[in-house]
Amino acid sequence: MAQLQKSIDKRTALLKATLSLVNNGGIQGASMAKVAKMANVSPATIYLFFENKQDLVNQLYLDVKASFAQAAFKEYNPSQPVKVNFEQIWFNMAKFKLDQKEEASFLSQCDNTPMIDEETRQQGLQHLTPLFDLWTQGIEQGVIKNLSPYLLYAFTIYPMAFLMNMNCKGLCHLDEKLQQKAFQAAWDSIKV
Repeated sequence: MAQLQKSIDKRTALLKATLSLVNNGGIQGASMAKVAKMANVSPATIYLFFENKQDLVNQLYLDVKASFAQAAFKEYNPSQPVKVNFEQIWFNMAKFKLDQKEEASFLSQCDNTPMIDEETRQQGLQHLTPLFDLWTQGIEQGVIKNLSPYLLYAFTIYPMAFLMNMNCKGLCHLDEKLQQKAFQAAWDSIKV
């Protein structure tokens, strides 16, 4: 049992080190040697858990995406009206991005890198199924514009990510009032 916990701890340390290095130097700056050193393990230990750097980054992506989805769908109730559910999810996502800055920054970087393979990207998208299902429900009810989920995401979630990045850089203070305005703009962009 102690050996299993030690193994879990090493894997966790490797993922945390990768998260930190990617956020501070980009994906290319997170060499396996740096990851091992930061995680305080031998470089060979990495290969007990991950095939290569791409596998390491992909696994970190899936772990962070799962945490993001868990936060996004907290208190989600499918029996609520579409707008109420979308608002709950949107604000949960915003809270995650504000509270989990390292993870949010990592996910943003992953949106723009070929390091995340297509299979992993598709697995990550599966975590967002409740949101896509909600949009389908909204389209069927005539509440949301009949657009692809990618367009709906682009109009509602990406602008939030941009605002969170500007907030982190100190260029925009995201108080409650501004968050409410941002949500309303997101909703207005997709509602019928």
